[in-house]
Amino acid sequence: MGNAFGGKIVGCRVAVIDYDHGPQSVKIREAFDSIAVNIKTFTTVDYTSEVQAREDVRTGKVDAAVIIPAQYSRRVYAQDAPVIGLVVDNTDPFSSSSIEGEMQLVVTALTTPVIQPRLASQIALEIVELYPYVNYMKFLLPATIALAMYISVMIGGGMLYIDDKARGVHEGYLVTPITKLELVFGMNLAGAMKATLAGISLTVIGSLMAGLGVIFHPEALVELFCLILVTSVAFNGMMFLLMVRVDDPLVPRAMFGVLNTLLFYPSGAMYPIAAFPPWLRALAVVDPFTYVIHGFKAILLKDGGFLAIRFDLFFLFVFGIGTLLVATPLFKRTL
Repeated sequence: MGNAFGGKIVGCRVAVIDYDHGPQSVKIREAFDSIAVNIKTFTTVDYTSEVQAREDVRTGKVDAAVIIPAQYSRRVYAQDAPVIGLVVDNTDPFSSSSIEGEMQLVVTALTTPVIQPRLASQIALEIVELYPYVNYMKFLLPATIALAMYISVMIGGGMLYIDDKARGVHEGYLVTPITKLELVFGMNLAGAMKATLAGISLTVIGSLMAGLGVIFHPEALVELFCLILVTSVAFNGMMFLLMVRVDDPLVPRAMFGVLNTLLFYPSGAMYPIAAFPPWLRALAVVDPFTYVIHGFKAILLKDGGFLAIRFDLFFLFVFGIGTLLVATPLFKRTL
């Protein structure tokens, strides 16, 4: 899934048919070995027959085939438009585009003269990446944690509250002398504890699977715990406000998918918010998922510290307490 949606392709097999066996073809093979050792986009397999290589590409035994024609080295030295052939399986656009990109880099490197002219003929762009390469498993981890906590709140909070009312468990709460506010906060505290446990479990397991060492830093652990806690409060408050007047057990189940779509996709978990139309950006501003995703990304992927998540913590806490305070007067002490 990561490779399909933006991760770097690794582990492809490329057939190499070398009809030249000259010094320039050796340079190509050395470039392939460098790719196999470093970025690992593909490894090469020697073939003697172009026909067999094409057939193996067609049947999927290899992902592509590179053909170095006869007299290739001679044409390089003679500057007689040397050509390298590349056969790809374009039914897999992700793998083929990655192999084509690496091959284009190899060709560009072979074309660049060893001795550069005294005056630069082109302006070069040097790209500096602030963070190590983020594969898609790491990129998806914040969204996975947020979804797990949302599902925990939806099932262990919203649905359970309605089911308790349908089964008559709710009647036991109503005959107690405790206040309406205490009832609301007590039920939401139970749901928040479940969501917090789900968030902690997924954060630890997901970080280990994705190879993130941030969970071994005490400061980051405190930041993650605070974010998970306020996320639980915000999600529970939102869900309780939506379900406080609902009596039919089928309603929360019908709302599950709709709420998931409305809250998750505008949050920036999959696509940048800057690419959204104005109306969707406006929805993202009030969407608690937006601040949950931003907070987890800031800690897990960027190690941004409390400074990076302070507004996320503030919004989620105010949102959670605010929804609970609004839901409290709506809560009925009668059946």
